[in-house]
Amino acid sequence: MKNLARKQRFAAFEEAIKRGPYDEYPMLPSGVDPQVCLSRNNRIQPFYLICEHDTVLVNMSGEGRVEFIAGPVRYHELLPGDFVYVPAGTAHRIFPEGECVHLRYKPEHPGFEAVAWYCEECGQELTRSTWDTAVELPQEGYLRACQEYNASADIRMCSFCQHSHAPIDLSPFNWGPVAQEIREDLESTQ
Repeated sequence: MKNLARKQRFAAFEEAIKRGPYDEYPMLPSGVDPQVCLSRNNRIQPFYLICEHDTVLVNMSGEGRVEFIAGPVRYHELLPGDFVYVPAGTAHRIFPEGECVHLRYKPEHPGFEAVAWYCEECGQELTRSTWDTAVELPQEGYLRACQEYNASADIRMCSFCQHSHAPIDLSPFNWGPVAQEIREDLESTQ
């Protein structure tokens, strides 16, 4: 991937062409808080994301929904221009219908993040992976957690109902190259 110089302004749809599913690429320069992260999603998010701090999702184009595993509101429909507030600690997952461009507003230093998987049959939590984003970038955490999930049939087996879940096809996700691009950008600004 070509390194993108972060700037104070950006054209979301032009930049989205360069992005892929759940890249969560930070678009604004270091030092800007909150940060705006861009993704161009065309498939179901392969996990539920949990952020230490509140975030806001903005659906720029396309349709879909955001699902929550718990709480009084279990989903929000997504239409172009919709904003969805995601409270801190809330497990949520994006289900696009076709291609969608999403922005996520989050703190520049987001603290701890986690991904979790839940049984498709009974809803019990299968596994969770948590990391400190000051040490491991979100994209590095996504990739590592998904690789660990794929590596263990025991992790993918529900201990409650014994339903077995398939591994995740990681080929559509560019988390490794995106993380490298972000690290290079961070190093060049220090």
